[in-house]
Parts: sequence; C-alpha cells; structure tokens
Amino acid sequence: MLKTNSIENTRTRRLPVRVMTTLCCVLFVLAASAQSKYVKKYRPLADSLASVYGIPSSIILGVAILESGSGTSRNARNLNNHFGIVGRNNLLKTKGIRTRYKQYPNVAASYADFCGVLSRKKYYSRLKGTKDTKTWIDAIARGGYSEAPVEWKKRINATIRKNKLATH
Repeated sequence: MLKTNSIENTRTRRLPVRVMTTLCCVLFVLAASAQSKYVKKYRPLADSLASVYGIPSSIILGVAILESGSGTSRNARNLNNHFGIVGRNNLLKTKGIRTRYKQYPNVAASYADFCGVLSRKKYYSRLKGTKDTKTWIDAIARGGYSEAPVEWKKRINATIRKNKLATH
C-alpha cells in the first residue's frame, strides 16, 4: 500500500511540474510576441526621438518594454505612461484609482517626456549621440532612474538583447 501511494504521489507531483513548464513556455512565447509587436509599433517613434535627442532608440524601446510590460501594464493602459515616470494624474477623479504615476494624453507624449527627463540629467551632455547602450544603461541606473538599479540594468540589457534592439 505504501508503494502505491508513493507512486501515485510521484505522478501527481510530476503533473503540476509538466503543466507549469508548459504554461511557462506558452507565457514566454506570448511575451516574446507581445514585445515584437510593441517594437514594431513604437520603433518609428523611438527612432524619431533618438534623432532629436541623441538617445539610442534601443535604450528608449528597452526601457519602455520593461517599464510598461510591452504596453500592457496598468500605467500604460490607464495613463499612457510607458516609463514609470512619477507625476500628476486624474485617475482618482475619473476612476477612483490612486496612483503616483504621471498621466499623458497619448503614448508619444510619454516617450517625449522620458527623453526630456534624460536630457536634463548630468550625464546627458557626455552621452548624447553615443550609441553605446551599456554606457547609457549604467548612467541611467546610477542617475537614480530605478529603485533597484542592479536588477534593472540586468533586465534592460536582457530586453535589448532579446529583441535585438541594439543592432538597429
């Protein structure tokens, strides 16, 4: 009786692992697809801002993908905020939602504000026009953009690599 229970327990423990593995694979494919669609949709905007501000479009898109969940986050959907920028919004008045993140009239305004924020940083004049994404990421992280800079740098680098943004 004990052996039967052990075998049954082993089988029931394996099933969730298989299900979880399959689920993770499906979610990975869906996330990759969402990121690919996001890049296709917003690359022209990022390229345009890159030529105006001298910030690599790979940095702009990489940060936007990470911070907005490829445009699916609550802030991206409700506030058009694709960069996690803090500021004023009217969600409490309109939807009863309290948040500290800034609201934009459209996604393009969010992208432009992100570039504007970076252009006011001390490191900007030194990096403007540089295409070295590692240097940009290090400077942005050191400049206090993220509350967890070490992890943020890893995730931005992975996002840029995964989406082949630096090769553009």
